[in-house]
Amino acid sequence: MTSYDTSDFDDIRPYTDEEIPAAMKRIVNNRFFPLLAPYVYPDRSLSDVRELLLTFKSIHDFQADTMLSVNEQIVKQTIDEFTCCGLTRLSPLRPYLYVSNHRDIMLDASLLQYYLLTHGFDTSEITFGANLMQNQLVIDIGKCNKMFRVERPGGSLREFYKKSVHLSQYLHYTITQQHRSVWIAQRNGRTKDGMDTTDQGIIKMFGMAYPEDKIRAISDLHIVPVAVSYEWEPCDILKTLELYASQFAQYTKKPGEDLNSVLTGIMQRKGRVHFEICEPISDVELMALAPLTSNEYNKEVAKIIDRRIIEAYRLYPNNYIAYDLRYGCHTYADQYDDRQYDDFIEHLRKLDAYDTCNIDQLRDILLAIYANPIINKKQVIANQQKRW
Repeated sequence: MTSYDTSDFDDIRPYTDEEIPAAMKRIVNNRFFPLLAPYVYPDRSLSDVRELLLTFKSIHDFQADTMLSVNEQIVKQTIDEFTCCGLTRLSPLRPYLYVSNHRDIMLDASLLQYYLLTHGFDTSEITFGANLMQNQLVIDIGKCNKMFRVERPGGSLREFYKKSVHLSQYLHYTITQQHRSVWIAQRNGRTKDGMDTTDQGIIKMFGMAYPEDKIRAISDLHIVPVAVSYEWEPCDILKTLELYASQFAQYTKKPGEDLNSVLTGIMQRKGRVHFEICEPISDVELMALAPLTSNEYNKEVAKIIDRRIIEAYRLYPNNYIAYDLRYGCHTYADQYDDRQYDDFIEHLRKLDAYDTCNIDQLRDILLAIYANPIINKKQVIANQQKRW
């Protein structure tokens, strides 16, 4: 297989350790730094935080201190219980491609890195949407945190194809030559309707670097599906409003909307949050798909990821309440109590503030966001029964 060099990916790669000191200087001199520092380091003075960051000489320094503190604050202030399991399925000596369902712009990847770092595993590189690279501060923080640039679909098909091949080559370079793990979402953009499904195009992109060997192209990436479950869906009101508006016209994001979603996801309450690191996709599973055409192969690999994620997705009382409310039943009444029911109803009432919209439609959309994971699980069970 082709051998690559770091310079081949200067347009998308994260910073190297040698670039960290200069990035730290830019961060501490940015006009927004005095606003960020008290949140990350609430017990330190601004001058102390500035001096601390200027001592960092590597990505590890930044992640093991600053990003560790960021995630500790998020867990402490907005999460009631943070759990993760499945790490025993992995080896700390092997790089992986973590393919995760995507519910929050920042937290899905960031909280996983926090867990990996605090449990003896190296952090992974992380996809960083070009739409989020709006200013130098965001770019510096992201690239110091092992984030690399990924273009969203757009422009000519030829140009997008070239960028997809380039991204595929970078994934293979990072995992097979640099022996570093990577986190990527199962689709472009967040799941907004509660239906976690893997984009077949993502699987196609994984294999673009080595189209002559579809089995090895996927096998070499050591894909690990990851399921993240939030008791309170990040940005659920914002997602509801976007889905509502999308019914009437193609939705166009306003300037700063992604940043608002990032901040909302960080600050809002999340209740319980659970990560499940699923069983890696095995060579045996891939070899069983060898007779398929490339398109069929990509589709079946996507299905394997979907099954792992949906089976591992943790349902909470809010999911069961939403299902019973949406379908006018009491099917899951034994899965929640009166307090949890009242709390969810109170949350639904927040939609009343948007009285220029059809409140019943808003309510149905929000209920679907929470109820659809149950639909997903039912479908997986039905498919398994068909196979049996």
